Amino acid sequence: MQTVMKPERAIGIVGYGAYVPRYRIKSKTIAAVWRGEQTGNQLPVKQKSVPGLDEDTITMSIEAGQNALLRAGIEPQKIRAVWIGSESHPYAVKPSGTVVAQALGIAPANTAGDFEFACKAGTEAMQAAIGYVGSGMADYALAIGMDTAQGRPGDALEYTAAAGGAAFIMGAAENALAVLKGAYSYVTDTPDFFRRNYQKFPEHGNRFTGEPAYFHHIGTAAATLMEALNLKSQDFRFAVFHQPNQKFPEKIAAKLGFTQEQYNAGLLAPQIGNTYAGSAMLGLAAILDAARPGDLILAVSFGSGAGSDAFCFEVSEKIVERRNRAPLTLDYIERARFIDYSWYARFRDKIRKS
Repeated sequence: MQTVMKPERAIGIVGYGAYVPRYRIKSKTIAAVWRGEQTGNQLPVKQKSVPGLDEDTITMSIEAGQNALLRAGIEPQKIRAVWIGSESHPYAVKPSGTVVAQALGIAPANTAGDFEFACKAGTEAMQAAIGYVGSGMADYALAIGMDTAQGRPGDALEYTAAAGGAAFIMGAAENALAVLKGAYSYVTDTPDFFRRNYQKFPEHGNRFTGEPAYFHHIGTAAATLMEALNLKSQDFRFAVFHQPNQKFPEKIAAKLGFTQEQYNAGLLAPQIGNTYAGSAMLGLAAILDAARPGDLILAVSFGSGAGSDAFCFEVSEKIVERRNRAPLTLDYIERARFIDYSWYARFRDKIRKS
């Protein structure tokens, strides 16, 4: 049975960048509209990020991509692939990747396209970028996970469906901030969450959501990768898991033997909600903001339908000098501007002028 995936050429993350919109809405504000509740004690997150009227997956990907380029310190034209994972691409037929490539000065000598795999579309793009650079077809490839997630008004998803994400430039290990030690992907046909064409809001199969989907796939991917690399949870300084809420990543971390100290730096859901395809990648960006040379990082995504990508990175000395070339993840999180439900409804196109 095939397990760990390693490219023939040693590669890693040469640049990374985060983006989170400024606007926030508190969960108790949503609850007050639909439940008549004024407290958020039983709600899955404290608050979530909300894109402004002029923000979408493309505009946010451009900002995250600019930050990644600043940290990489390379000419944009050296990037030969731009792949964007999202479940909220602005166009049904027209790639987000071409717009981002053009805006970042990467086009035209590159491939570009969009990935879809629910909340692991971004790490799916990372796997492709790893293979593209690892095979020698390109020196650099840009993978982005970004979303402006939707939730039906009053639905449980509305409390967590958020906006934001991160960009990662993959390149040769000698120029990397964090070197890839190995990766593993695990997928099955598990119908826990889906949205058909022409439907505005997704549906979720509740009985599949927890153990058969999230916990089984993340647990299997993480355990398989660690076993293949002969590593245990205590060997890692940091770990990040997909964050649909606060409880799920905490539960799977404990099950795999990780402590709060190991996952706390990447646990962003309580403050910004579930950024879907950007979730695990944004957590990884926050970890890189705090990591030291020699640290091992485990990052595991999850996407409904269902599957997980697991990665092991070792932080290099280059993180020290290049980390502060661009805004840190917390810089975006801390600039919060709170809005009420009426503004939120307008921003998310839930109400329109006739």
